[in-house]
Amino acid sequence: MSEQMLFGGAFSVVLPDNRNDLSAVRQIPDNQEVFAHPHTDQSIIIELMEAVDAQEPDQVAIKTHFDDLAAANGAASDARIIHMEPVAKENITLEEADSCWYIIGEQNIAKFNEAARNTVELHMGLFRVGKFSTDILVTFNDPINIDVASSSHHAVPTSVVRWNTDNLRQVLTSLKLLDPGIFGL
Repeated sequence: MSEQMLFGGAFSVVLPDNRNDLSAVRQIPDNQEVFAHPHTDQSIIIELMEAVDAQEPDQVAIKTHFDDLAAANGAASDARIIHMEPVAKENITLEEADSCWYIIGEQNIAKFNEAARNTVELHMGLFRVGKFSTDILVTFNDPINIDVASSSHHAVPTSVVRWNTDNLRQVLTSLKLLDPGIFGL
């Protein structure tokens, strides 16, 4: 695990060492930072999102983001939340966050619009930052069942160490805002 600067140095976070910054190989939206495991289809995405209505409870906000992602993945009818819990403020370093929530869910996703669908376990952390009208979403995509017809189906050497939920917890507990100017202040 090592520190990674995000969004031009506006944030820092601790990520697994074995990662590829996908912005080096493809266009990534300005509101996202995307890192992929070099040997698996696992990824970690950190997004600055427009806040879900502040009047909505945090549980509704994280479910809204999960449902939006399921719709974007073409998995709206085949997605489910398995577990949801708040993360205690004393366990996070993002001081500006009003709250942090964590969910585990599953979605059956087709990569590159293929017919084959892969079961992906999604670990999602949501930081509600009302001061900046922003939700910061951290998503860990962990394929748990790859269809043999999927372009993602390939043998992963047994020596490869996959990312795990401890890696995501490290991301959630280490995210720090360094420059609030990113919010246009």
